[in-house]
Amino acid sequence: MNAPCQHLQALDLHHLKHDTQHVCPECVALGDTWVHLRICQQCGHVGCCDDSKNKHATKHFHATQHPVITSAQPGERWAWCYLDQSFGEY
Repeated sequence: MNAPCQHLQALDLHHLKHDTQHVCPECVALGDTWVHLRICQQCGHVGCCDDSKNKHATKHFHATQHPVITSAQPGERWAWCYLDQSFGEY
């Protein structure tokens, strides 16, 4: 990974948390839908992306300050750091 921030550089690519569910639990609880899923690499929280109405992945960051998410979409191998506004591929 060619990461421009310390949070992305600190990712252990062998231990990335991967989605074990294919739903945004918070959207399900609201009876709502989502576009894409994101995974918090600190705690494994699964939330919907910013293209989704509820933006649960970003709300999780604001509540916890866990900086890095990855895509839960098949074939996508990227990470985003909220703190540094940095993107990296792996």
